Amino acid sequence: MSLKIRLARAGAKKRPFYRIVVADSRSPRDGRFIEKVGTYNPMLPVEHVQRLQLDNDRIKHWLSVGAQPTDRVARFLAGAELMAAPARAEQTKQAAPKAKAQERIKAQEAAAAAAAAAGE
Repeated sequence: MSLKIRLARAGAKKRPFYRIVVADSRSPRDGRFIEKVGTYNPMLPVEHVQRLQLDNDRIKHWLSVGAQPTDRVARFLAGAELMAAPARAEQTKQAAPKAKAQERIKAQEAAAAAAAAAGE
């Protein structure tokens, strides 16, 4: 049985509230879980005490047993110093300027450098 530490959604429409639960990876997101180990309320300000509440002892136990946190929960646990921070995926290069735009930028930089050298 593969265990996951993940978020289970609760709360009303447009008012999310999440329970951090340990569940079998095959069970549905909001379905059966083994144990509730914390809560996350994204509606509260970042600095609010009740935005993220974790049961550190139980989380340490489940991590030692082999439960794998999801990406979002891993970030929460890294913030609480319960585990190492997960590796961040490299950003895509889709937003970078295309080839012709890069050529124009290089030409502008070269012209600016030449003007600065001539001005000295």
